[in-house]
Amino acid sequence: MIEREIIHTTTASKRMFAFLQDLLQLLVLIVRVLLELTTVLVQSMLPRKLKDISGEIVLITGTGHGIGRELALQYAAWGSTVVCVDIDEKNNMDTVQEAQRLNRGAVHSFSCDVSKREQVLALAKRVKTEVGSVSVLVNNVGIMPTHPLPQQSAEEIQRVFDVNVFSQFWTIQAFLDQMKERRNGHIISLSSIAGVVGLSNLVPYCATKFAVRGMMEALHEELREGPYKDLIRVTTIFPYMTNTGLCKYPKVKFPTILGLLDPKEVAKRIIEAHRSNCLEVTIPSSLMYINNWTRLLPSSCGIMLKDYIDSGVESDLN
Repeated sequence: MIEREIIHTTTASKRMFAFLQDLLQLLVLIVRVLLELTTVLVQSMLPRKLKDISGEIVLITGTGHGIGRELALQYAAWGSTVVCVDIDEKNNMDTVQEAQRLNRGAVHSFSCDVSKREQVLALAKRVKTEVGSVSVLVNNVGIMPTHPLPQQSAEEIQRVFDVNVFSQFWTIQAFLDQMKERRNGHIISLSSIAGVVGLSNLVPYCATKFAVRGMMEALHEELREGPYKDLIRVTTIFPYMTNTGLCKYPKVKFPTILGLLDPKEVAKRIIEAHRSNCLEVTIPSSLMYINNWTRLLPSSCGIMLKDYIDSGVESDLN
C-alpha cells in the first residue's frame, strides 16, 4: 500500500512538473511574440536596410518578356551578373542585348525548357562552368490558361503544372547545391494573388500557385532548421494581375485602385523584397493584410468581399 502511494505521489509530481514546465514555455513564447511584434513595429517606422546585390549571380527564368525581362534589366542595372533563361531564344536574346546596353552587370543568355528536369540539371552545369555558381534564383516563368475547368484539356492541366510548379522544383534542386557551396544564396519564387485566393476560370492555375506557396513555406522550414539558417534566404511573391499578356480578358471593377500592374513596378518591388530579405510579399502589399484579416471572418463574409471587389479574368473561350 505504501509503495502504491509513493508511486502515485511520484506520478502526480511528474505531471505537475510537466504542467509547470509547459506553462513556463508558454509564458516565454508570449513574451517573445510581444517583443517581436514591438521590434517589427519599430522597424516599420525606420528606413529599411537593403542589402547590396551588386556582384550577385542572378539566374532568372522566363526572361523573354514581361516581369522576367524587367527583372533582368533591373538586376543588371544594380550591377548583378544576370543569367537569362527562356525557351524562346530570340526574345531572350532581345532581353540580353537590351540589358547589355546598360553597361553595368554582365548578362548571359541560356535556352532551356525548365519544365524538363534533365535540361535544368544540364543548364546548372553549364552556368556553373561558364558563369559561376548561382547565388540568387528567381523562379518567374509561368503560363495561365483562362477558362472553366471542364473545358481545360488534360494536356493543358499537365502543362501548367509542369511549367508553374515542377520547373521550380527542378531549378531549386539544381541550384541549391551551388548556394550551399557558397554558403550564401537567395531563392525567389513567384506565386500569385491566385495562390492566396481561388478565382474562377483559373482552377489549375490557382492550384499551381497555391502549390508554390506551400513549397516555399516548407523549404523555408528546412533551411531554417538546418545548418544554412540565415545563409540561404527564401522569398515568395504574390503579384496581383500584371500587364504581361497572360491576362487576356481581365475583369477589373475598380481600375484606379486595382488596375493591372506595370511589369516594371512589379520587378522593382520584387527586388526590394529580395534586398529586404522578406519572406512573403503581395503586390500591392495591402492585399496580404486584407486576405489575412478576411480569413478570420466567416467564409460567407469573405465571399461578400470578393463579390464586391469583383476582379479576376474572363474565359478566353468566349
